[in-house]
Amino acid sequence: MRIAAASALLLCFALGASTSVPEQGPLAEDKIPAAIRDAVAASDRPDADKALDAGRKPAQVLAFFGVAPGMKAADLFAGGGYTTELLARAVAPGGHVYAQTPRPPSPTLAARLQRPVAADVTSVVRPFESAPPPEGAGKLDLVTLMFNYHDMGHLGVDRARLNAAVFAAVKPGGSYVIADHSGRAGTGISESGTLHRVEEALVRREVEAAGFRLVAEGTFLRNPSDPRDRQEPDPPQPKDEFVLRFVKP
Repeated sequence: MRIAAASALLLCFALGASTSVPEQGPLAEDKIPAAIRDAVAASDRPDADKALDAGRKPAQVLAFFGVAPGMKAADLFAGGGYTTELLARAVAPGGHVYAQTPRPPSPTLAARLQRPVAADVTSVVRPFESAPPPEGAGKLDLVTLMFNYHDMGHLGVDRARLNAAVFAAVKPGGSYVIADHSGRAGTGISESGTLHRVEEALVRREVEAAGFRLVAEGTFLRNPSDPRDRQEPDPPQPKDEFVLRFVKP
């Protein structure tokens, strides 16, 4: 009986250890790499980008990415290019960024790509299910998908193919980082086109099924007070948002 009880206890500890993921809260400014602080503080960043910084916390996000000069990165669903430009600044010198969109770049992104800061950014128009285009499979250090995984639901994207394509594009030890607006437990991706939210547990399951391993959770965009039952919280407050970093073994 004692042996059986001890074995069960050890199993519980083992299961707990296997599912435990390190959390990263807000970093003190002196803990954020200087290259990242400089990228965010650059005087030539567009005013529209700076206006988003309070809610997006770019220095914390870039530090969570683990981004550094010389890296090759892809920003999926590049949109207007807010994250794309930050990545371009953070991987310089010597790095490169691929800005992927399913259709030709928006006017905002197209204009951004003409600026000197985008000299090492390549615009790529292709379906999300296709791998980002590095110099060959397994060459990217980092792939980001910021606040758009939920869109893959109402857009009808084959998410298994998407995640498999990212897995093929990333080098061993490379990262796949996803941030999104948190949905309520049990909702999966069913509210993607209405509340623009996705259940964190679903994202974890789907990305891990592609072969990635979850290694860290950023808590610096969390808001436990968000009821998560509508697109914009009521009363007005920041959304509860998760940030997950997966690594290719």
